Amino acid sequence: MAKTTTGANGLFDLSEVFGDLRFPGLDFQALADAQRKNLEALTQASQLAVEGVRALAQRQSEIAREAVDEASAVFRDWTRPGAPGDRFANGLDAAKVAFEKGIANVRELSEMGSKASADVLGVVARRVSEGFDEVSLYAKKRAAAE
Repeated sequence: MAKTTTGANGLFDLSEVFGDLRFPGLDFQALADAQRKNLEALTQASQLAVEGVRALAQRQSEIAREAVDEASAVFRDWTRPGAPGDRFANGLDAAKVAFEKGIANVRELSEMGSKASADVLGVVARRVSEGFDEVSLYAKKRAAAE
């Protein structure tokens, strides 16, 4: 069984495995560096995604807690003695406020999700663009060397 080696950064060391093999025009170190950068970008994107999901879940929990508190207050008002017309009017006002707050909460959660998605996509898009630049630069160097 072949021995697996790791480089200084703890990743699989391609130069040791393919050190004696020569592929004209293929720079194993550049390939390894590009893959390391890809993994770093993927790790960063994953962390941003987890943070975004955590923030959304926390905010949804807060919204649910507020909704239960507000519903309890409305129910208490409904059970208090008073004219049925007043209770009905107060209930309608509470329903309108709850609806408007619900719309605002949905908008807030939607914006939070969009921002989290944009942050993740930004990391991935930046790395893909860098990858294209690296390939282009490598191709230019190879053409100049020939």
